[in-house]
Amino acid sequence: MKILYGVQATGNGHISRAHAMQTALREYPDVDITWLFSGRPKEQLAGVMDDFLWRRGMTFATSNGKVSYPRTVLTNNAFRLISDINSLDLSPFDRIIVDYEPVVAWAAKRRGRETIGIGHQYAFNYDVPRRGDNAVSLAVMKHFAPASRSFGLHWHHFGHPILPPIVDLDGHAREIPIPEKVVVYLPFEDQARVVSLMRRIASHEFFVYGPGLSHRDDGNVHERPLSRHGFKADLVSAGSVICNSGFELISECLSMGIRVLAKPLESQVEQLSNACALEHLGYAEVMDDLDPARIARWLETGEFLQVTYPAVHTRIARWFAREQGQVEDLAGELWRDVRIHRSQRPILPDCGDANRTPAVSSLRLP
Repeated sequence: MKILYGVQATGNGHISRAHAMQTALREYPDVDITWLFSGRPKEQLAGVMDDFLWRRGMTFATSNGKVSYPRTVLTNNAFRLISDINSLDLSPFDRIIVDYEPVVAWAAKRRGRETIGIGHQYAFNYDVPRRGDNAVSLAVMKHFAPASRSFGLHWHHFGHPILPPIVDLDGHAREIPIPEKVVVYLPFEDQARVVSLMRRIASHEFFVYGPGLSHRDDGNVHERPLSRHGFKADLVSAGSVICNSGFELISECLSMGIRVLAKPLESQVEQLSNACALEHLGYAEVMDDLDPARIARWLETGEFLQVTYPAVHTRIARWFAREQGQVEDLAGELWRDVRIHRSQRPILPDCGDANRTPAVSSLRLP
């Protein structure tokens, strides 16, 4: 079976999910996958995978922690996008999968081919916590990368056939947490401001990853350039994370018991809705502005939470390669294996199921 798998590469979360799916699908030698990435310059994807197709695609422009729709229009090339969609040859492929990737999704839609969407954005096809909706955002969410069928991923099912997150630590295992170690990843903010704010909180060591930063240690602030491997290596020993409210990183933190302080990207409906869901579930604290007093207070009082998710990617891979049953059955099976552990102290790795409670006793779908 030949699969074309399109991945929106704007965010590292989509790439992490692709790595997890690639590993799981390797267990099926009769499955031949062609990967297509878009939304990020090709040179920035060096080392992501050994071999892949690339298209320019489409992405959102940001400025000072806020989505800029005028810049988004100016920085994207609609004519190139349409040309890429029209010229993409789908004939060699038996199945088409998209992780919110628009070129493959629209090429399939225009040719009447069935697509399977996998990703967090497809959870918004259901009634999940939302914030910041407007006519433009609803249209973008619905039409950016349409799919005939979908596996929506979220931190909770909310009574719908939504699957738990796919967590990929890129080969890194959770280490004994260092309570004073804080990983900061706010790539859409002014990095100089972020670094300056963290210097004002002397009680903790901050490892700040962001665009334009170099490897520099200055007191309690450790600046780091963007690096997938370096970031995961620091993340697995962190006690806390301060980040935007993107889905994949917070999923990784929840799975490892790392507490999260989230600042959603302004005007970005997915991130605002994620923040709403985190508050609804009691999974993380949310802030609207970078306030050092608020951060310092949270570091001293925040609760630790771990949500143990099953290996979702291996079950989805088996569904793709062998089963193709009902999504509702797969969702129910996966959620029965989810466990939650809350603590006032850092949660140690491999501490067993003591004091853990099921996330759901049963999944009753409407």
